[in-house]
Amino acid sequence: MNENNTTDLIQTEQIIEKLDMNLEDYTQAFLAKLYSSEYGAYLAKTLFGIPVANIIAAFLALFFFLYLRKLFAHLVIQILHPFTKTTQTNYDERILLALKGPIAFSFVIVGINLFFALIFLETPLIKRLENTMITYDIFWVIYALTHALRGLIYSFTSKLNPELSYEMGNFILAIIRGVVISVGLGAILELWGINVAGLVAGLGIGGLAFALAAKDTAANLFGSIALLLDKSIRIGEWIRIDGVEGVVEDIGMRTTKIRSFQKSLITLPNQVIANSPIENFSRRGIRRIKMTIGVTYDTNSEQIQQILLDIKEMLKNHQGISQKSTTLVNFTDFGDSSLNILIYTFANTSNWKHYMDIKEDVNLKIMKIIEDNQSAFAFPSQSIYVESLPN
Repeated sequence: MNENNTTDLIQTEQIIEKLDMNLEDYTQAFLAKLYSSEYGAYLAKTLFGIPVANIIAAFLALFFFLYLRKLFAHLVIQILHPFTKTTQTNYDERILLALKGPIAFSFVIVGINLFFALIFLETPLIKRLENTMITYDIFWVIYALTHALRGLIYSFTSKLNPELSYEMGNFILAIIRGVVISVGLGAILELWGINVAGLVAGLGIGGLAFALAAKDTAANLFGSIALLLDKSIRIGEWIRIDGVEGVVEDIGMRTTKIRSFQKSLITLPNQVIANSPIENFSRRGIRRIKMTIGVTYDTNSEQIQQILLDIKEMLKNHQGISQKSTTLVNFTDFGDSSLNILIYTFANTSNWKHYMDIKEDVNLKIMKIIEDNQSAFAFPSQSIYVESLPN
């Protein structure tokens, strides 16, 4: 054995003696055998003070756990997800999909942890980064579970108030998620040596400035509570507030989202809604039908009377017309080019499509009545009388 080989062997034995990476016994034994092999001298050579074998093993371990992450995602989608659909409850499916991201991220954490351990970079900074990732993943699991188990919250709120179970459930979920985020952020700050209790106490010193900055947020929060207690609007209702008209999509802690009929999303602060007149079209139950029709001036009085009687009878027997509401059919005035008849009644629905169907049917029946009475609809016209013509 030459002098160079003897030197390499001594370096290899020194590296083996210094191996203390907190790995499993079999992993340490495997590395020890690897350094003691015939290629140990080459693998023991250092790059930036780190043995080449450790660098190779670190990257292999990282890529291996990244592959496991993809393998887990494939396993969830292809095997476990279809299996959960065969069960009677859908909570297992929701929990599986909610935990898919956090569990996949845990493979990344293990891979990064093993990577730094193999290249001897277990410094306090690296430890803090790893603990931060672990803490983040734990609170990610809790946050995801609040979304997966939201049905339990809705079930609880439905027992308290069936009419506002969805809105109250969303409000409670928003509070729970806010608490989870706040506690998780506090835990991460504590890991980095930031005294959260001292930070909160420090906010007390600038409490006045904070209160002034947060007064709009507080006003919106109390506005959302007022909306829930007053039951003035609900998700899915057609409303008009301060010139904004559309369907309520969400009532949050700070804002309410309204989908306009042009399909644009409008966000209004809750304090504005709580302090503004609200026109709720979905709660009226009936919808007004008001029109003025004009018949030609060659229609005589008997025809007018019969037309009025026929229209009243038609509205009285129409299934889409509310019989408990006011119905008026009157010959009102002599127009410039027509004899005008006012028709004022209510459809017994608040649904826009049903209302349009009822109104269309009423219009067609009115046209038939006019035709049956040998009259016609008038259109704007003028009559010119010439007293004499020039010679």
